[in-house]
Amino acid sequence: MRLYSLKHRLTLGGALLFLLLSTSLSAQTTELARNAAVSASTADLPASNAVDGDMNTRWASAAQTDPSYLTVDLGQAYDLSDVVIHWEAANADTYEIRGSNDGTNWSTLATRTGGTFGHRTDTVAVSGEYRYVRIFGISRSQGNQWGYSIWELEVYGSEPQTAPTGCADGCFQELDATTLRARVSEGDIVDIHYTVNGGGQQNVRMQQDSNGWYYDLPNLLPGDVVNASFTVIANGVGRSTGWISHTFSGSTGSSSSSSSSSSSEPSSSSSESSSSSSSDQSSSESSSVSQSSSSSSSVSLGDITPLYDATTTLEPVVQYETDTALITRFADRARDRHAKEDHFQAYDHYLSFYWEDRTAAIEIIDEVAKGGDTVRMNVRTEFMLSNTEAENRWFYRGVGTVAEYCDNGTMVVVDNLNYYKERSHNCREGRPIQVGDKLEFEISQFLDASVPNGRANYYGTTYLYIVGEGLVPWDVGGSTPFGGVKDSFKIPEHAWLGGDTTIHEMTSGETDNHFMQMATNLGYDNGQPFVRGRRVLHTSFDDGRHDERPIENPVFNDMVGLAGPHYINDSCAGCHERNGRAAPAPVGEPLDKWSFKVAADDGSPDPDLGRVLQSETSDGATSEGTVSIAYWTEENGLRSPNYQFSGAVPDRFSARIAPNLVGIGLLEAIPESAILAQADPDDTDGDGISGRPNRVLDPETGDTRLGRFGWKAGTVSVKHQLVSAFNTDMGVMTSVLPEPDCGANQTDCGSTGSELADEHLDDLVKYIALLGVRPQRNYDDPAVQNGEQLFDTVGCAGCHTPSYQTSEYHPLAELRDQTIYPYTDMLLHDMGPGLADNLGEGEATGSEWRTPPLWGLGLSACVTGGVENPTGGQGNEVCTPEHSYLHDGRARSVEEAILWHGGEGQAAKSAYQALTASDKQDLISFLNSL
Repeated sequence: MRLYSLKHRLTLGGALLFLLLSTSLSAQTTELARNAAVSASTADLPASNAVDGDMNTRWASAAQTDPSYLTVDLGQAYDLSDVVIHWEAANADTYEIRGSNDGTNWSTLATRTGGTFGHRTDTVAVSGEYRYVRIFGISRSQGNQWGYSIWELEVYGSEPQTAPTGCADGCFQELDATTLRARVSEGDIVDIHYTVNGGGQQNVRMQQDSNGWYYDLPNLLPGDVVNASFTVIANGVGRSTGWISHTFSGSTGSSSSSSSSSSSEPSSSSSESSSSSSSDQSSSESSSVSQSSSSSSSVSLGDITPLYDATTTLEPVVQYETDTALITRFADRARDRHAKEDHFQAYDHYLSFYWEDRTAAIEIIDEVAKGGDTVRMNVRTEFMLSNTEAENRWFYRGVGTVAEYCDNGTMVVVDNLNYYKERSHNCREGRPIQVGDKLEFEISQFLDASVPNGRANYYGTTYLYIVGEGLVPWDVGGSTPFGGVKDSFKIPEHAWLGGDTTIHEMTSGETDNHFMQMATNLGYDNGQPFVRGRRVLHTSFDDGRHDERPIENPVFNDMVGLAGPHYINDSCAGCHERNGRAAPAPVGEPLDKWSFKVAADDGSPDPDLGRVLQSETSDGATSEGTVSIAYWTEENGLRSPNYQFSGAVPDRFSARIAPNLVGIGLLEAIPESAILAQADPDDTDGDGISGRPNRVLDPETGDTRLGRFGWKAGTVSVKHQLVSAFNTDMGVMTSVLPEPDCGANQTDCGSTGSELADEHLDDLVKYIALLGVRPQRNYDDPAVQNGEQLFDTVGCAGCHTPSYQTSEYHPLAELRDQTIYPYTDMLLHDMGPGLADNLGEGEATGSEWRTPPLWGLGLSACVTGGVENPTGGQGNEVCTPEHSYLHDGRARSVEEAILWHGGEGQAAKSAYQALTASDKQDLISFLNSL
């Protein structure tokens, strides 16, 4: 009764405040939400209660469901000014106000945090032209054991105005019958990223004239479709627009284009801009907007159910804004030495007991970004630090050593697990901290000597934080203001292959460890799941031993005895060594890092082998035999393997080598619509490239999903790919796939039922999904830049699509809503008889293969081959590359891989062969830069 009475009294007071606010705001703009169409993610009380104008009725979401949201459809786009939320006592601590014009692609208009339990009214200024407005509750206020509850939602705005001619967010103008001009009026630096008719993406720096930035696209034909986005850097801060789509009319004149902001910063211009110089526009001209690398907003998914949608539960964001600060929350791990010490080569590898007491959660509160004068860093550790060495180094100088900072002070101790450091002075520049400052930092976690296992002292990751912007991947360049060496600089965003997950350039010389690093933006609460998942990957499911430092690292008892009775390898790392791809074993030796999918002549499971040949056994089971390469056939410099089976020879088989693991979480985050938009199964455009999706049943839900992973796109998610490998490659049953792989004639396949605990599976999924991707290298080399242009010219980009915008609905914040450069269309392509086998998978035929991503291509050989130390001592390890490309490792160089392309890849191969020797080398240099 007391709570009810309190709420009742607050309601009466709120009604007066509601009236006053409505009167004040409506004097300037119109309230648009009243009685508008409204929906909610969940509704214990109807969503319509929030827009009925009655402060005695309210919307309430389902209890304890985060996130939850309320969406209002204003009926058309309006120029928004304010959003007023009359919260009931069960309110949000952190929420976002989002805007959309299609109800699918959303922009964050404002973020609010720090809300306390109890009735309150929030008036939030917003901007931009949007039809849909969403209140997106991320976390509930402390003490709120219910859900999210809103008495009334008001949205204020006015009729949209036509944008000025300046094209602040980009527009197109037809100059003549063959040329289209792209223009942006604002920014210090502007790049355009565009495709023509869905072809390869071009990334070009625009030119300047008196009207701003421009770039001319020549040689167009009527009906050509140009999709483009712009990266605008102003005052050192970059942002990207959404995709602008324009159908070229071929007539002299100009035309309008529409854009949609895909960054968290709302567009400052109207969503439709025009630079018309003629009132007579072609009726065939059209403009549309999409958030992906092709115009996909209208693509039908057919019977495919998306992995993630607006109902997906989302983990907390990594970065958000309040009225007073830019907040960044992320996780770090233990390091042996410092990032730039190539003379030690001891930074990228992992310490013993890395999964225990050796991660930290970090929160940067950047008030300078909002006009304040301090930057504070809160640090939460897993074990208490030494009383005198809670070190947090700020502002790199590099004087004397490559690990020297000018502000080496220890942190203030809050308690045994919480510490902070706060500064307003930039000691590197000798002045107050300003927006745009490079705050390089490193937290050295010197643990208290009472830590139960492993050594106490170690270092942390070297991060580059740009004040007012956030964490960025970095490389090293020239001198610091004090003459120090290896100063850090932000890598240009077009080289962030893995989007926000992109890690810094390697400076420690550990060339075998490129693929084992955590994402730069690893979430605040994901440090421990990441390292726990890594332990699972590196543990034997036979004896529980860790494959690194097996004397120091203890046996993982939960994993002992899980492999078999039939399996290929007893650990994930046994095939994916250092998370890289495998290579062919020497002739006559077992291919124990490969998977051989097998079948009877009719395509059903082989009666003696099941679906996959498993060479190893336990518990007295009978071996299914081994496979090795009997000999290589070589013709015109290209080799192909010939296999021999020691046991039963299957009627049909498909040899698959273990691929690289990095980046697959981001591939999972690509919207289905963006992939399906590129499919052309009937080759309707006549370019010789079809591209078909593989449709696969989800083993957990039974839904038809888009196949994404495996050489023939036979699995639907990171989790599905992992449980499939557990099932057939290691003989470990999970709750997702609890039935062993077994042929009709086999009687020793083991029992059904889950063996691996779900918590270990979930940790492994996070580890794999959140591996960081190295940035592109040598991106400013003219040879690489020419090679990038040639990549499109010869037709490689017809299948190896350069970029995508990931989905806003992926549950992991690290992977959501960002631009990535994987160079794959994720579709199946017939690669001709030279690469074909005789076993399909799902809807894929024996000659069809999923386009593999190219990120990491130039690093793969050193990861696969590892290192050696011919002279001994620290810092003398050198790469021993082992080149292994295509699905069976037959290609010994990138050029060989190109020359194996047939079928749909034949035209691109022929175009490559027609290049000059110099251009061929430039194209290879570009591929090796990825």
